[in-house]
Amino acid sequence: MNIAKTGWPLKAAAIFAIIFGVLTLFSGGQVLFFDGEARTAAGNYVPFVLWFNFLAGFAYIIAGIGLLMGRQYAKKLAMLIAIATIIAFAAFGIHIFTGGLYENRTVGAMVLRSAVWIIISLIAAAAWKKHGHNQKTG
Repeated sequence: MNIAKTGWPLKAAAIFAIIFGVLTLFSGGQVLFFDGEARTAAGNYVPFVLWFNFLAGFAYIIAGIGLLMGRQYAKKLAMLIAIATIIAFAAFGIHIFTGGLYENRTVGAMVLRSAVWIIISLIAAAAWKKHGHNQKTG
């Protein structure tokens, strides 16, 4: 797909995905790899949610770059990220309902992440539907 013909929604979504990915890697990395202020501030974080979000940060960047380049794989990756995030959120819900410790802000963060990737997926799908006849594979 010729990204120049897609208009601002896909470009904005792609740039947002890259920035969101970089911020996710930074914030998650601070808690995972450094014993300091960020880890203390994280409180009762749930390790599997933190690891999922941290690793997903790489996928966010890859998807964002692919969307900027008009690559078909990026649309599929955005959909996969949305689905995987919803599954992780459901697993987090099970963790909560079985009495696991957690931070309330994690609920909000997972709502935000799920919504962001559903929206990016819909923007990408719409762009491919409208302009997909010139799509690049990859």
